[in-house]
Formats: sequence, structure tokens, C-alpha cells
Amino acid sequence: MSSDLPIELSDIGKTYKIYHRPIDRIKEMYSLRRRSYHADFQALKDINLAVPKGQTVGIIGPNGSGKSTLLEIICGTLTPTRGTKKVQGRISALLELGAGFNPAFSGRENVYLNASLIGISKEEIDARFDEIVEFSGISDFIEHPVSTYSSGMYVRLAFAVAINTDPDILIVDEALAVGDIRFQRKCYRRFAELQSAGKTILFVTHSVDLVQTHCSSAIYLKNGEISSEGEPKHVIQEYLEDMFGPQSKDEHNLATSLKISTPDWDLDNRSELDFQSDSNNKTEAERQKNTKNDISIPSDRFAERQNYNAAEYRWGDKKAFFYDYELAGSNSDARSFFVTGDKIRLAAKVFFTTSLERLIFGFTIKTVDGQVVFGSNSRSREMGFFGGESGQTLIVNFDFVCSLVPGDYFISIGIAADDDDRDNIAIDRRYDTICLPVVGHSGDFGVSDLSFNLHVDPEINS
Repeated sequence: MSSDLPIELSDIGKTYKIYHRPIDRIKEMYSLRRRSYHADFQALKDINLAVPKGQTVGIIGPNGSGKSTLLEIICGTLTPTRGTKKVQGRISALLELGAGFNPAFSGRENVYLNASLIGISKEEIDARFDEIVEFSGISDFIEHPVSTYSSGMYVRLAFAVAINTDPDILIVDEALAVGDIRFQRKCYRRFAELQSAGKTILFVTHSVDLVQTHCSSAIYLKNGEISSEGEPKHVIQEYLEDMFGPQSKDEHNLATSLKISTPDWDLDNRSELDFQSDSNNKTEAERQKNTKNDISIPSDRFAERQNYNAAEYRWGDKKAFFYDYELAGSNSDARSFFVTGDKIRLAAKVFFTTSLERLIFGFTIKTVDGQVVFGSNSRSREMGFFGGESGQTLIVNFDFVCSLVPGDYFISIGIAADDDDRDNIAIDRRYDTICLPVVGHSGDFGVSDLSFNLHVDPEINS
């Protein structure tokens, strides 16, 4: 095995026997004719994977796709039905809440127990114990039985052990979803330190933002098979298309988190923006190429605009689609950056290739690490539904006050169709499509600007 490939899997498969009734297992065991009473379920099928040293690999996929099974096989807690596995180096894993913990033991005792399970000597833990407890942030409870711990305390202690034992390979399976935001950020900073040290990390999550931010490559598992692997952007794009494409009706999709802001001021009641004419920049050949049912379909012009994020994610059936935008300040001036307190209008052009009704327009702002700052949509604002005719163009205006501390943010916009079941069908989702740089007082931190002021008054002696 190459030292540069700490993890190699060849034709890995995992099959479970499914018995419909408990007695079927016994009947099969004692069947003289070797009769089968079970059905085979293939959790993993022909998995081939080579993870280079120092890579951080994000593993995404829907529930039941085989993500946890794959990690358990790599860790050695589960034996594959077929195929070969080669793993080199010390593995530290956080597979599930409370795994490797004895609830009757104290936190201190479980630190030593958990560490011993991954091959760490008592002497090593003695040297690192204080660091582990300090990282966990639960020093006041370290002598208490872990049966008295909350789920968050479980995660803190388990992760502190896993990440402070100098692993060659760190494996994390969604466990951090339980921890609070402050602890999660501490963990991700430690991820960065491990990455700099050339450690290998496997990270299962449902958050594509975390994969994009922290991972050097990604794997999309679907029905027990690797559907896509490679650069995170392309893998995530396929995943989102499958999860939230035109055939999906998941009420937790992006459209429900996208929302519209409508402050009570009037920036500029323009029915049309001062966009350059689409026709001025099209050749006759382009017009012919972009014609559908004798309708001239405009070219996407996002890439020509300031602040466009080429690493955006986009999905939907495109029966209506965003094809142009302008980000402007209160004086209708197009801007590449904004100052805390600015009034901003994002005006986006929507073209209809098909006549549609019952549409929802949405908007979100996020930090670069994926934290949602604000979101709204036309349905949550009780604005009713929108529609358009084939060949028609609408301009959707998103107005908001930039109450953000200095930093870089992403704007997402979306169009969804509402059906009779009040589920959402993706029409056009442009996720992290526009960069929003905000400048201001550099000493402030956090997310929201509170118009904070600090002053000190002398005490008045009576």
C-alpha cells in the first residue's frame, strides 16, 4: 500500500439479510433444504475509493445512501460482505452520539476508555488530558457520570478526545450537528490545523456549505453507489439537482428558506432597469441558437455583472429563469461593495420560456461559511403568487438595509412553483450567486450591525 494513500477500497460491498419476521431467522437456520427466508439488501455496491494523504473528503447523500456504513467499514467496526480494504495510520472516529462511552462512568473515565479503543496509551492521555478537557469546555462536569450529560456535552467530550489524540485519519459522521455554533467553529478551526499538518479527514454531512468551505474533494453516495466524486462544486451540483430538481417535492428545499425583503421606502420605482439591451450584444447566430418555439431566449448575463460568484450552485427546470441582475445603492448606482447602513436594491430579470403561475420568489443572505443571516420569500410575506406568460420578462426587486458588520457575504435568489400540496418545485435556484462585500468599522465583529456605541461617564459623587 502506498504511504500516500492512507485509505484504499476495492470493490467493497455490504449486504444485509432482511427477515420479515423474527421466526424466519430460526427457520432459515434449521432448514434441512437450505431454504432461504430472507431478502438481501445491498447497503453498498462496488465501492472503489482511494483517498490521498492530507485530503479532506466530504461525503454527501440522502438518508439511507450508505454513508455511515461506508465509514464504519473504513473504521473497522463493520466487516464488508465483499471487497478489500486497506487503511494505514491511526484512525480517530466520531461515528455516532455516545459511541465508545459507558454511561455509568464519569467523563474522566470515559476519556481514558474512549482513547484506549483507538489505541492511545494511558501515558499519552495523561499528557493530553488537560488539553482534552479544556477543548471540551465541560471541566465542571468531568467527574460526573456521562449519563447526566446532555447530547451537546456528549459531542463536546467525544470530539475533544477524537481530535486531540493526534490521529492520522479523522472520521466524523454528522455528530457536530448536535453541538452549538461556537463549539462547531472551534472544531472547524481544529480541522484547519489538522489539514495544515497533512492529516486525512472524512466528513459526512448534509450541509453542502460545509463541504464547499472545508473539503478539498467530495463524494456523492446514491443508493449505495458512488454517483459522483471529485471537485466539491461539481459533486454538490449533481447532488442538489437530484435532491431539489423538477421531480422533487421536498418541503425543506431552498425555496422555503429563500425569502423577500420589502422595506417601506421607495428607492426608485423603475419598471425597467438601466440594463444594457440584450439584443445589442447578440449576433444573429446567437438569436437563432437561443430560439425555442419562435421565442427569442435571452442569454445568461450574470457572469458579465459585478460581484458574480462563478462558484454558484444552480438547479431547477428553467421554465422561468434569472438571466440578468443589477446590485445598486440608494442612488440607483451600481456598486461592487457596500457600507454598513446602505440601502440596497438587487434587481433581477426573470424570463419565462413557459407560461407559469403560483410562483414564489425568494432571497437569502449567508456568511461565507454558510450561516444564514436573513431569508424571506413572497409566500412568507403573504404577497400572493406570481406568474408570467411564455416570452415575458419580469423584474424582481429585492430591497433591504445592509445591517451587516464588515465582511464578505453571499446572496442567493430563487424561483419555486407551489403545487396543490403546498410543496415547492424548483424552477431556478441560484445559490450563492452574488458576492456582497460590506465595509465599515473594522473593529466590529459578528454578523449584524446594532448601531453600537460605547461611552464612559465619570461617576458623580453625591
